Amino acid sequence: MSRLYMMVTITDRNRKKKFEEFYKKNEHMVFFTTLGRGTANSEMLDYFGLEESEKVVILSVVTEETWKKLRREMIVKMQIDVPGIAFIVPLSSIGGEKTLHFLIQSEKFEREEESTLKETEYELLVAIANQGCIDTVMDVARSVGAGGGTVIHAKGTGMETAEKFLGVSLAAEKEIILIVTRKKQKNAIMKAMMEQTGLDSKEKTIIFSLPVTSTVGLRMYIDEMDMDEEEKDR
Repeated sequence: MSRLYMMVTITDRNRKKKFEEFYKKNEHMVFFTTLGRGTANSEMLDYFGLEESEKVVILSVVTEETWKKLRREMIVKMQIDVPGIAFIVPLSSIGGEKTLHFLIQSEKFEREEESTLKETEYELLVAIANQGCIDTVMDVARSVGAGGGTVIHAKGTGMETAEKFLGVSLAAEKEIILIVTRKKQKNAIMKAMMEQTGLDSKEKTIIFSLPVTSTVGLRMYIDEMDMDEEEKDR
């Protein structure tokens, strides 16, 4: 039985093309590329003989079997160890069967229980929508209880297979919205996004969630106080 993970690859920006070509060779992969900047201190950079550099961040949903295969190849063929890092985070849920089949393509996958970390109180929602549709997607999320979100621009690769799995064509230019929310609110937010801004809409939103083991921040604290007060009033 396989599990699903979000795989995150971070490496030097000058290796972007090399890694994109590497991932394209895997027929099961759809991935999203965005840019970042390294923040390692000078001592660490000197130790590894590196210079401070701009980074590329590549996000993809993979099965456990795909991760094991890619992990070996990234060490041996891509020599990722020093210039970068790759890691996986377990998915809690995916917004719809069409999205699942699109993200992992024709790879075999047997669905197991929804969450691999049942004790978590919060979830990270990752919504991937067409460029320029952020306001609409966030309005829908807020209407069912979501707080704020963080948006990053990304370019999708593997979009040409969308018509096969989704029956629609998808633009390559994407915006990714990251929303931290309570676990008990997750289903309502995902359902609203799927129904109002999903694959049958102009936003073409793809959404999945990841477990969050701990959080800190003013917004979370205020929300908790408000909910406690509401419960006292009942």
